[in-house]
Amino acid sequence: MKKIWILFGVWAGAVLLGGCSYSDQQDAAAEGADIIIETQTDTGAETDPGPSSPWLPPEETTIAPLKLPELPTETDTVNPEIVIASDIHYLAKELTDFGNAFSEMARNEDGKMVSYVWEITDAFLGEVIARRPQVLILSGDLTLNGEYVSHEALALQLKRVEEAGIPVVVIPGNHDINNSKASVYKGSSVVPGETTSPEQFARIYEDFGYSEAMSRDPYSLSYIYELRDGTWLLMLDSCQYEGSALVGGMIRTGTYEWIDTELEKAWNDDRRVIAVSHHNLLDESRIYEDDCTIEHSEDLQEKLSSWGVGLFLSGHLHVQHYKESEEYFIDEIVTSALSIFPCQYGVLQFFGPDHYYYQTRKTNITAWAEERNNPDRNLHNFDEYANEFLKDVFYREAMKELEGKELRPEQIRNMADLYGTANVHAVAGSAYKIQDFIIDSEAYKQWQEYDHSSILCMYLNEIVEDAVVDYNEKRKP
Repeated sequence: MKKIWILFGVWAGAVLLGGCSYSDQQDAAAEGADIIIETQTDTGAETDPGPSSPWLPPEETTIAPLKLPELPTETDTVNPEIVIASDIHYLAKELTDFGNAFSEMARNEDGKMVSYVWEITDAFLGEVIARRPQVLILSGDLTLNGEYVSHEALALQLKRVEEAGIPVVVIPGNHDINNSKASVYKGSSVVPGETTSPEQFARIYEDFGYSEAMSRDPYSLSYIYELRDGTWLLMLDSCQYEGSALVGGMIRTGTYEWIDTELEKAWNDDRRVIAVSHHNLLDESRIYEDDCTIEHSEDLQEKLSSWGVGLFLSGHLHVQHYKESEEYFIDEIVTSALSIFPCQYGVLQFFGPDHYYYQTRKTNITAWAEERNNPDRNLHNFDEYANEFLKDVFYREAMKELEGKELRPEQIRNMADLYGTANVHAVAGSAYKIQDFIIDSEAYKQWQEYDHSSILCMYLNEIVEDAVVDYNEKRKP
C-alpha cells in the first residue's frame, strides 16, 4: 500500500544562477545564435583575465583541492561509495582537425573546456577506477551536442571502467539526443554531424544501465537499476527530444504511471531509492527555472515523497549546489559539470534518505599529465590555467555588456573582474569564501548603481545572496 508521508516545509537556502542557462536562454532568444566570447584556449597560449585590480582578494582565487575525510572501504563487504558526474560534453576526436572552426567553437563554449575534454575524461575515469565505488552514475549531457560518433567514443572509454568491475549507469541530457547542433569541425568549416536517436542512445549504452535494468519505462529512456547493496536507482529521463532537442525538462505522463508501479514494488520490498535525472527537481536557479527545473516539478516531488524517496541527484545547472524541498522530505544535490573548472565530481555514501554523506572531489589533471609525461604546460599547471580560462569567459561576458555605458574604463574593468571572480567561485560551490569581499568591494557597489534590471547584475546578486554555505559537502543527519 502506498505510504503517505506527513509533509512539512523545510528550510531552503537562496538559489544560484546556472552557468549553462545563460547561453541556453540566448540560444532560445536568438534561434540558435551563439554568444561570441573572445577568449584564448589554444594549447600553450595564455589567457588574459583582465588587468590586475587593487581590490583583488588577498588569497589566490584558484580553487584549492578539497580534503576528504577517511571513508570506510567496506560496509557489509560492499564499498559504500557512489560516484556521480554530470555534463562531460565529450567530443569524438574524429569530428575535428583542430583547425580554426574548432578553435572558435572551443573559445565560445560557455566555460566548457572542449579543448581538454579528452584529458579531463581520461583522468576522471582513472580516478573512478582507483576509488572502486559500487557504481558510477553519469547524469546526462554525455556529449557536446549529441554527435553519434561522440556517444560511441565515450562508450568505449566507459568500457574500461566496467572491465575494472565498476558498473556504469547513464541517462541522457538535453544535449544528447536529436540535437540539431551536432557538428563536424574541419578547417574553417562547421558542417552538420550525425545526430543520435533515442533508440540509438539505448543501444550504444546498453551495457551501461539499459540491458541491466530491472525495469524499463516504455514511454522514455528511464529505468530502474539495483546496486550491489540493494539500493534502487530511479534513473529518470527528463529530456524533451521529440523532433529536436529542447533545453528544458519534463516527465512524461506515462512515465509517472511507471514510476508509481516501480516505487510501490520498492516500498513493498523495503528498498532504499535514489532518484536521478539530468534536469533539476527543485528551483535551484530562480532566474532560469524554465530551462533548469523539470516542468510541473511539484507533481514529481509529491510522487517521490509519497513513496519515501528523499534524495534526488541531478546536473544540468553547471553549478555545484544543493537545496531542500520547502514542502516535501526531499533533498536535491546538483553536481557541477565535469567539463568546467574545477572539473569535479560527487562522492556519495548512502545509507538511507535520512543518513548520507556527499562531498565533491576535484579531478587531478596535473597528476594525470605528470604520470604520462605530457608536454602540454597547461596540463601541468591545470588549476591555474583552467581557473583563468573560466574567469576570462565571465570577464569578457561582463565587458561585452558594460562597454559603451556611462562608466569609466577602470570601473568597467573592475566590475568585469569582480563578476568573473564571483562566478568562478559560484560554479565551484565555494562563493561563501568571498561573500564579504564581494559585498565590501567598490566594484560591487558600482554594479548596484549600474542597472538592477541587468541580468548580469541579478546574477551577481544571486551569487551573493546564495553564498551562505559550502555546497561541496552535505551530510545528513
